[in-house]
Amino acid sequence: MAKLNVNGKVHEVQAEADTPLLWVIREHIGLTGTKFGCGIAQCGACSVHLNGKVVRSCVIPLMAVKEGDKITTIEGLSTDATHAVQKAWKQIDVPQCGYCQSGQIMAAVALLAKTPKPTNAQIDASMTNICRCGTYQRIRAAIHTAAGNSVAAAEVMANEHTVVI
Repeated sequence: MAKLNVNGKVHEVQAEADTPLLWVIREHIGLTGTKFGCGIAQCGACSVHLNGKVVRSCVIPLMAVKEGDKITTIEGLSTDATHAVQKAWKQIDVPQCGYCQSGQIMAAVALLAKTPKPTNAQIDASMTNICRCGTYQRIRAAIHTAAGNSVAAAEVMANEHTVVI
């Protein structure tokens, strides 16, 4: 039996010690916003915050999470999608298929907590999640929007369809 603090609520779960946190969150706690993508920490669809740091939950075994650790999932950012990053995602119309977006948002929130006004280079270095639809320019613009940098967001969007050969 393990006690996990997820989104500010303590959950008691019965799972094997080597069960990935992703599956504990989805199957035992019932929060399905965190997605399974690759299972090897490469794509980032399973990104959550563990004590404020973005982590890929598909490779973190339950035994690695200590009692008192704070886990935040996409459902924990806000109950009504009013978090600044979620609002920016909607404003910029980031998703296409949407599958990776909860992980992308969690990574963006962690970036902005560490770097409130990131440059394009800082965004590119921090946002390592994979988007199969290729919405990277819109993700960058949404991060600038959430950071209150509308000029940078507009520049990114103006260059969204520019192809350099």
